[in-house]
Amino acid sequence: MRLSDRTGPWAGWQDAGRRLASAVLLLAILSILAGCAAWSPRPPSVTLAGVEIVGVNLFEQHFLFRLRIQNPNDLEIPIRGLRFEVELNDREFAKGVSDKPVTVPRLGEAILEVRAVSSLAVVLGQIDGMLQGRREAMTYRVRGRLFTDPFGGLDFDEGGRIEFPGPPRTGD
Repeated sequence: MRLSDRTGPWAGWQDAGRRLASAVLLLAILSILAGCAAWSPRPPSVTLAGVEIVGVNLFEQHFLFRLRIQNPNDLEIPIRGLRFEVELNDREFAKGVSDKPVTVPRLGEAILEVRAVSSLAVVLGQIDGMLQGRREAMTYRVRGRLFTDPFGGLDFDEGGRIEFPGPPRTGD
């Protein structure tokens, strides 16, 4: 008599073994999928580290932004590119894209230099707002998306405040 014969003395054990093997395989697959779904990377922090004017004409102004990318994850983040926009004092200021690759080390940071463009109307609006408001500080916001290899893409949205020095004090 063969073991595969369903009518023999081993028929009950074969079915139980198959069910047990199927259950163990299903449990292993679900555990792996749950582990992958439970780990999602924390978004990196992207802040302004510097800005330069690199070109000016009647219609557009070109800037070089230095973006500091800090990785809070225990895995490096290979970045293939990004898109971003910068706001000053809650108004649109500049937009840019970059295809420069950079790898941000695990629990580390990298500086990425990217170009952005702004229109004359936007810059004039910013200047007018500053002159009318006599501001003591300026707020900024940088937001966008990092295009990465293992994660597809990671969104970022960070802001800050830049204090202007006050007028010099005169002696009392």
